[in-house]
Amino acid sequence: MLNNPESYPHPLISEVKIIEGKNNFPISWLNKQGFCEYGIYLENMKGVMVKPTRAMVKGAKEHSLLESKFKEEAVPATFEEIMEASETGEVLSREFPVISVKYGIRGLIDEILMTPDKFIIIDDKPGAIPYISNIHQVYGYCLAFKEMIDEDDRRIFAALRERGTDDVYWKTYFNRKAENEIIKVIKRVHNLISGKKRFLPTKNPNKCLKCRFNKFCDKKS
Repeated sequence: MLNNPESYPHPLISEVKIIEGKNNFPISWLNKQGFCEYGIYLENMKGVMVKPTRAMVKGAKEHSLLESKFKEEAVPATFEEIMEASETGEVLSREFPVISVKYGIRGLIDEILMTPDKFIIIDDKPGAIPYISNIHQVYGYCLAFKEMIDEDDRRIFAALRERGTDDVYWKTYFNRKAENEIIKVIKRVHNLISGKKRFLPTKNPNKCLKCRFNKFCDKKS
């Protein structure tokens, strides 16, 4: 679906790729940064490896089931074919790959609904609370998608949905304010990757208790 730009793994940081000479990190890091950016350091710079939590395992299973069900009726298509079809009717896609070389981010959108007048980018999350970390992740998908569609002037909406349900509990237009907000966060993450900024731990002890890196963290509250 996407042209594959030249890329190779970062020599020191797992999950980061060098794409067209620039660092490129997973959009899911925008969620991790909002929860506790020090966790990114522990996992990807220090190399701490821990088992996934029960919530992560459950989420992966639910995600896999949705994807399998979707593929039963899905019709394979190129990005160009999908965009063209959405100009005259509704098109639904899952696991939609997006990449921004300009901003150095990449990821897979859980679900995207395309219509002749708008795009709705949906990220599935456990629970139904629109945490800022979740919002930043879906904003990242919107930003990368906006770059990919170039001059298409259809409006882009960001949405959060409770995993395993049809309940979209948060939705907003991806406007200039939202775009500037997420660009600022993305720049911070790139500064963390390059060493220009220091990874800061959360000051919320409740987050520390829930964190899977709790036993290995030297900065916990």
